[in-house]
Amino acid sequence: MNSSLPADAPLIREPLHAPVAHLIRGGVVEGIHYGSVVVLGPDGDVRFQLGDIEAACYPRSALKPVQAVAMLRAGLPLDGELLSLAAASHSGEEAHLAGARRILELAGLTEDHLRNVPDLPFDPAVRDTWVRENRPPSRLAQNCSGKHAAMLYTARLNGWSLDDYLDPAHPLQQAIAEIVEDLTGQRVATVTVDGCGAPLFAVSLHGLARAAARITTAAPGTPEARVADAMRTHAEAASGTRRDVAALMRAVPGLLAKDGFEGVQVAALPDGTAVAVKIADGADRARVPVAAAALARAGVDPSLLTRFGGQPLLGGGRPVGSVRPVRALDPVTIPARA
Repeated sequence: MNSSLPADAPLIREPLHAPVAHLIRGGVVEGIHYGSVVVLGPDGDVRFQLGDIEAACYPRSALKPVQAVAMLRAGLPLDGELLSLAAASHSGEEAHLAGARRILELAGLTEDHLRNVPDLPFDPAVRDTWVRENRPPSRLAQNCSGKHAAMLYTARLNGWSLDDYLDPAHPLQQAIAEIVEDLTGQRVATVTVDGCGAPLFAVSLHGLARAAARITTAAPGTPEARVADAMRTHAEAASGTRRDVAALMRAVPGLLAKDGFEGVQVAALPDGTAVAVKIADGADRARVPVAAAALARAGVDPSLLTRFGGQPLLGGGRPVGSVRPVRALDPVTIPARA
């Protein structure tokens, strides 16, 4: 842990977002997605910024790798696929459900101990199957169940109470908040409740990118390195077999990537190069191409990112346009990274 104290909390204000992507249809700008983007170099300096990277924002599930690091520091003994699942926003596939059950079994607990919100699987195809089979929403199928199972396991190992493990004043959540501040390098601006019911910590986009870089540059065997290794090796456990974030980690060697609701994306390379993206309107159709453009701007070989340029816009069943990152995100002439 760094000996230096975290910087002051980011200001809670209306973010000064800027245009980050244009919706082009038939050669005309039909719409504009606003947001913010930051690119950090290996030395931690800001190499590129667009919009407001210092205002307080909610990272949503993009913060899960940090939460997983905190649980490892508190004694969670997971590695590999189960650790990746602990940092996941999973799709609700059977492998995800089986993994969450296994974490609960290791803790001597059951699905009844979970306090996340019951839901249907996140993956549309899996969800449709559940609906056809009349399977009800469940806590295990909800996309954060791996994190919640790991939280319960951590609490059980430390002798902390289980029923209130989501209370921000609980020792588990206090330990997580401490690591959020450590890795982001700044105080938490405020705490609210995430969609799954867990505490959600407000930091800046800059701080989120800094945390990802801290995780990917950590020494082998540390909690940070264990989380990065688990997620990169088991990318589908951290997301799903049809998810863009898993495909992105497969496409770019050494990349750690995590998405979050409301248009958040963070990614970092082993040398500490990191990007973080927030789409103001929360649109996934802009998150993916803007994140890919930010990675290319950071020096990742653009040929590795071609498939992440965004889905075409259709007119009469044929492509007539696309979501295109703004020109400010075009790559600059710097040495490409694998």
